[in-house]
Amino acid sequence: MIKYTLLCSEGHEFEGWFASSSGYERQAEAGHVTCPVCGGDKVTKAMMAPNIATSEKRSGGGQAVPREVFDMLRAVRKHVVENADYVGPRFAEEARKIHFGETEQRGIYGEATIAEAKALVSEGVEVCPLPKLPDDAN
Repeated sequence: MIKYTLLCSEGHEFEGWFASSSGYERQAEAGHVTCPVCGGDKVTKAMMAPNIATSEKRSGGGQAVPREVFDMLRAVRKHVVENADYVGPRFAEEARKIHFGETEQRGIYGEATIAEAKALVSEGVEVCPLPKLPDDAN
């Protein structure tokens, strides 16, 4: 696995794990690498310093924070899946109906394009993207 520091066109920095350098390239070209903050798919690798193994990293001490973060994100995703209705590609439409009181208030999740998500935010509809995790592709 290769860990890259990534940068979206809006300036958000985040990490991504890939099976190989070519794996990153294929996913990025297909638009599958997206920013967990804004959902943008214009992502590039940020300048990175070489990763030199220290005794702390070899013993696993340098891995605790990313593992905890991924565990937290997995827990958030699990909570959403267990407590909200999946509406698939109808997310934007359903979110508007709930926001404007046309249907019952409830938690939902699904898919939306970046343009749909931006339109929802501009209309005052509260939305939050669920970040994609490395094991989502498995």
